[in-house]
Amino acid sequence: MPTPFSQNEIRRLISMFEVYGDFLVGAPFGNGNVNDTFQLTFDQGGIRLHYILQRINSNVFKAPVKVMENVAKVTSHILKKIKAAHNETRKRTIRLLKALDGKPYAFDDLGNCWRAYVFVEHARSYDVLETPEQAFRIAQGFGEFQEQLNDLPGRLHETIPDFHNTPKRIAQLEAAVKADACNRVKDVRKEIDFVLSRAAETDTLLKLHASGDIPERITHNDTKANNILIDDVTGEAVCVIDLDTVMPGLALYDFGDMVRSGTNPAEEDEVDLNKVGMRFDMYQGFYEGFIDTAGKFLTPAEHEYLPFSGKLITLEIGTRFLTDYLAGDIYFKTRRPNQNLDRCRTQFKLVESMEAQMNHMKDLLLK
Repeated sequence: MPTPFSQNEIRRLISMFEVYGDFLVGAPFGNGNVNDTFQLTFDQGGIRLHYILQRINSNVFKAPVKVMENVAKVTSHILKKIKAAHNETRKRTIRLLKALDGKPYAFDDLGNCWRAYVFVEHARSYDVLETPEQAFRIAQGFGEFQEQLNDLPGRLHETIPDFHNTPKRIAQLEAAVKADACNRVKDVRKEIDFVLSRAAETDTLLKLHASGDIPERITHNDTKANNILIDDVTGEAVCVIDLDTVMPGLALYDFGDMVRSGTNPAEEDEVDLNKVGMRFDMYQGFYEGFIDTAGKFLTPAEHEYLPFSGKLITLEIGTRFLTDYLAGDIYFKTRRPNQNLDRCRTQFKLVESMEAQMNHMKDLLLK
């Protein structure tokens, strides 16, 4: 897909930040559904270095400055932890570039908020996992991320209130059904009924939080497998990325989204639902990896509801895709007609697969 930004425009945008060297080229990077991202190549004394330049989607993140304050606080804290380890490690964190005014972000002439950071070399992310070992490493990395932030002083901004409040997501779906802005409700009655038939259990984690059994933590809130980088040499999870949704949350939200995004061998918008299902060996990898690091601080209730969290977050994300489809595809980027509907159906098929294997998942808790 051609970029809407010329090379001169990209050069002008990166000039808002402190980068040394000569700009060579910028190109679209990644396949994110929200922000616009570019990989930039610079020449510094004959050495090619890469940076990421990213425009924060203001339609999604209404307070981009608060987003960046969270990101800066979290990455600074993790960097201190890495440096304090005093050992040979390939662990990394996002390193933000300072804008010319010293802030970790800059606004262009149109009021768009941009950020830039050092590209993490010799590591990659995976959209579809290949082995349970990869699942173990990814869950281990996200669990370590939560553990590193357990002693972060103060409270982060809640940049998207109720981001993982599933009952409110269902209420948004019901409002979209009532509005029927694009005359699409008649075609998705089955999907709507699928959500509503499971609505009664979606406040389970919220009730446990209200009772004090599940505490608030600093969480990533979007722990797709491709939001953590795996080292090309060691195979370890070395850097958590895409930190826009880092804010107060529940540990189970992070585990649940790992299970949702990493146990399914099919694409997120797969049209052949026969390819969709939860691979139990991948689930076991996620469970054991998360327990290896996050098990140091999880409460008994957090541990008990790990299997349920995967089903909950998968249902929630499917509900969001369905809501966006009914509203006219205004939140998630789409590249073809009905893509959000296909995304929704994939999530719901995955929910059914999790329900069929729930007892098997719970058996792991007893080991």
